[in-house]
Order: sequence, then structure tokens, then C-alpha cells
Amino acid sequence: MTKLREDIRNIAIIAHVDHGKTTLVDQLLKQSGTFRTNEHVEERAMDSNDIERERGITILAKNTAVNYEGTRINILDTPGHADFGGEVERILKMVDGVLLVVDAYEGCMPQTRFVLKKALEQKLTPIVVVNKVDKDSARPDEVVDEVVDLLIELGADEDQLEFPVVFASGVNGTASLDSDPSKQEENMKSLFESIIEHIPAPQDTTEEPLQFQVALLDYNDFVGRIGIGRVFRGKIHVGQQVALMKLDGSVKNFRVTKIFGFFGLKREEIQEAYSGDLIAVSGMEEINVGETVCPVEHQEALTPLRIDEPTLQMTFLVNNSPFAGREGKWITSRKIEERLRSQLQTDVSLRVEDTDSPDAWIVSGRGELHLSILIENMRREGYELQVSKPQVIIREIDGVKSEPIERVQIDVPEDSVGSIIESLGNRKGEMLDMINEGNGQVRLIFMVPARGLIGYTTEFMSLTKGFGIINHTFDSYQPVVAGRVGGRHQGALVSMETGKATTYGMMQIEDRGTLFVEPGTEIYEGMIVGENNRDNDITVNITKMKQKTNVRSATKDATNVIKRPRILTLEEALEFLDEDEYLEVTPESIRLRKQVLDKNEREKQAKKKKFAE
Repeated sequence: MTKLREDIRNIAIIAHVDHGKTTLVDQLLKQSGTFRTNEHVEERAMDSNDIERERGITILAKNTAVNYEGTRINILDTPGHADFGGEVERILKMVDGVLLVVDAYEGCMPQTRFVLKKALEQKLTPIVVVNKVDKDSARPDEVVDEVVDLLIELGADEDQLEFPVVFASGVNGTASLDSDPSKQEENMKSLFESIIEHIPAPQDTTEEPLQFQVALLDYNDFVGRIGIGRVFRGKIHVGQQVALMKLDGSVKNFRVTKIFGFFGLKREEIQEAYSGDLIAVSGMEEINVGETVCPVEHQEALTPLRIDEPTLQMTFLVNNSPFAGREGKWITSRKIEERLRSQLQTDVSLRVEDTDSPDAWIVSGRGELHLSILIENMRREGYELQVSKPQVIIREIDGVKSEPIERVQIDVPEDSVGSIIESLGNRKGEMLDMINEGNGQVRLIFMVPARGLIGYTTEFMSLTKGFGIINHTFDSYQPVVAGRVGGRHQGALVSMETGKATTYGMMQIEDRGTLFVEPGTEIYEGMIVGENNRDNDITVNITKMKQKTNVRSATKDATNVIKRPRILTLEEALEFLDEDEYLEVTPESIRLRKQVLDKNEREKQAKKKKFAE
């Protein structure tokens, strides 16, 4: 009979962005007594990275552990965004069940669908947590029905459809097995007990030969690469000589120098670990995701983990604009390349390739968010660089050129439906479903080529006047759709001078389009200062000063008022980029520019290109 380790449970939490998963984990940590009574715990303790805190999203998978009445519950927090799907798949390999957190008002959303599909494929047991039941707009019973429908649609088996449901309020730290909000118990006891009762305990195979597989990587300057994973069989201890079964079939021997266990939010050094434990191991310089650690005398590798391939790429370049080197600390190609290579130590969905130029690299990732977060991190660390327009990666599958297709879910007011259907139709989108929610809201489901979604968010927000919600996840590779898909329809306003933007200069051109800079901003020739109302680029003089004369005007003292410029965020600037443009990114500024700064040179190149076509 199989022995089980009843003292341990391994679960992953999956949820859509902002459904309260991280807040829920905070409560589990607090209520299990993991923290000392006088210990200060930050809100959203699991989101440790600045960008995660600001945006309220989880980017990196995290693990923590709580002890509840003698049972250790290892909790892995998964990213809800499909751009980090590579992380999700590997986390699910390490656990025996999942906690599906669903908002009691919003119900099932696309990113829930994405992660849940992966969990069901792994035959994992789900526990559904309907969160935020304390909200006035909560509709918990209907949301449970939605979950059932979704599970059936995703091909869940009978056991998975018999899921337990816990109704909770992460903010208040309450939970109950009853959907009536007034029957909430004053603690999370029913959630803890559901986990212990319904999530299978791992098998106890401590007496068998070791098998430990790496699912995530970490890096620190003192011990180098750290492999985080699960002991699937046997036991591992500090000082043990082990064999690392590499993905390429080779084997390297090494000695385990340190083992870390997880407790609360801390990593603690431990001497040994047993089957079912989630641990971090150091001592192997070249360890990679999916590789197996086993005894030297009993080499048996586990099935390698699949890593999602990148779908989007862009060129990263050394900054060569007229303002290069003014604001950044790290500006040389050596420093930028070192930083990109170090990112590869922990981010397995990223690719960095050299180009013909020593000052440019092709960086491929899982989507716009994946790459924009890397750029944002680099600028915060003091790097200066330029990036090109993101391009989708076209693959050849069975001799056919194929491109990534995204499944898009849109929630919009009824009066915006027509314009959304038209705009996505222009981007080669195919509508699958239209559901009238009955409260003036309509849900639309589309399949759209990924290149059609590059730059779509800004257009979407203006079409829905800011009331629409759009979510999309990678679906599959399909044969390339012919013709132009998406792209920018408006031209750019390009500066013809170097100097400072003046109120007078801006007033002369503000009726030509939307400006992106404020008065007093330093400008260089070839820099993009706004979006044209029409589809062509025009050069403008935004640094023009008013001529001084000694003729006095009756309106001399009237104050000049200009329209408020639109200051772009990093994501909006990336979306705005066209083929012949770069985005210059420094710790203090983001500037859009033409690749060729000189107007005459640009015109010459445009003519050559036209002639070649």
C-alpha cells in the first residue's frame, strides 16, 4: 500500500489579474500564525517587486509555506497573465492541487481559463474559492455555475467537476462553505480544512533513489544559480554527491552546498529534504529548468518540462540619440548585453540573439507585457537603451508559415459594440461569441492575430470611452492571414529643430494633431513630438520663439492657453511605434524618434524604398 506524507500539502493558487489571490495568501499567512504577533507584514506581501506592487499583478512565481495544525501547506502563487504562461506550466508540475480564486462579481475571465486549462491537463484537483463575497454586487451562486460551465468546456473529468467551493472575503479575512455573505465565519478555517481534506497528500517515497526536478530558477551573487523544485522521490541532504541530468543528455556531478526550505515569506537553510518537499538547491552553476538531480549510482531522469516558446520579438539597441549618455548610468553595449544575459539566468521564456551589429540584440518574449516589464526594470536600474517596434514571430509549421493567434475577451457597454466589432474586423479578428450580460454590458469573444493586437489598447480605450475591459491570451499558431493587420493609421509630428519646446511653437501646431510633450521639454531633430491627424508624417518646429517687436498689442497681456499634451506611458509608446522608429528609454525619460533623424535623409530612403517595391 502506498504511504502518504499526511503532514504536507502542495497547492498552486490560480486566478485572473486582480481577483484577490495575493490578498488571500496574506490572510492565510497571518491566520496560520506564521508571523510573530509583533511582526510587520506589508499588504500584498507576495508581490515583492516594485512593478508588481504598482500594477497589482504577479509577474514572478513565488512560493511560501504556512503551518496549520501540524500540516505544512506549500503555496505557489502563479502569474495570472498569459505572458508568463511558461512559469504557470512548470509550477503546476510541482503541486497536487489548485486553488482557483474567482471574483464573486466578475466571474470567470480569460486568464483564469488559460491557467485552469493547464491545471486540468495535469489532472489536478481544483478547490474553487469565490472571493469578494462581501461586495454589494457579488453574485456567488451564478459564478459557481459559470465555473462548472468553464470546466465542462475545458474537458474536466467527473472527479474534477465534483469540486468543493469555499466562499471568502480576502480583505476581511473571512470564509465559509455557505454562499450567503451574512454566514461568513470570522476566519479562514473552512478554507484551511478544505485544503487538507481535498488536496491529495504527496506519496512518501523517501526510501527510494532521489529524483528532484528544477521548475524555477533564482540567482544570487553569493551562491550563483539556485534551482527551485520538488523532491519527487527519495531524499536529498547537504554535502551529498549527486548527478545532474542535463537536457542535452549529458550528466554533470556536483556536491549539494546548500538546501533552502520555505517558511512564511522567508527561505531558511535546512540540512535535508524528503519526497513531496518543495525546496531550493544551490551548488550547481549550470542548472536549468526541467533538469533532474539524482544519485550518481542511480541515474534516472524525469520527463523534461515544456517551456512556452516566445511569440513576440524586438530589437534592443545602444542609445545613439543626440541626448545619449545624459541620464543613464549604464549606456555601453557591454553593460546592456551583460544585463540581458543575466536576465536569461532566471527568465526561461526569454531569448537573446546577437545581430550583425555589436550594438544591437534581438530579444524575444511571450508578449508585450513580458518585454515591457524587462525594459521598465532596466530603466529603473539606470540603463539607457533604444528599442524597435515589437514584431510577432512567424513560425513554419508543417511547411506552412504560421503566426500566433490570441483569444480575446471584451466586456463593453452596449453602445460601443458596433465600433469594437468593426475595429477588430479591420484587424482580421473573427468573432466567436456575443453574450448580452443584461445590465447594459455585452461580452464579445474573438480570435485575433497577435500582430492585430499590437497597438490596439489605446484605440480600444478611446472607442469605449475608457469603460471597456479587454483581456487576451495566446491560443495557437495558425496559417498567416494575408494582408496588413493592425498597425498605426496616423502619421507622426516630427521635430525639425533641436531646442526646447515653447508654448508659442506648440500653439502653432496643436491643431495639426495631438502633442506628446510639455512646454520646456528638450527636443532634438527627428524626435517625434506628437501624432498627426492624418496618415502622413510632417515635420514641425515646436521650438519656435515669438518674434519680439516694439509694437504694442491690445491683447498683449492675454494668457496663452494650450491644450493639455498626452504624455505616453512606456506601454503606450511601444504601441505607437512604427517600422521606421525607435523608442529611446532612459531612467528619466522615454522619447519616440525616427530611426533616421535628418529629414532629407529620411525622404531619400523613403524614395529608395518606394522605387524598390
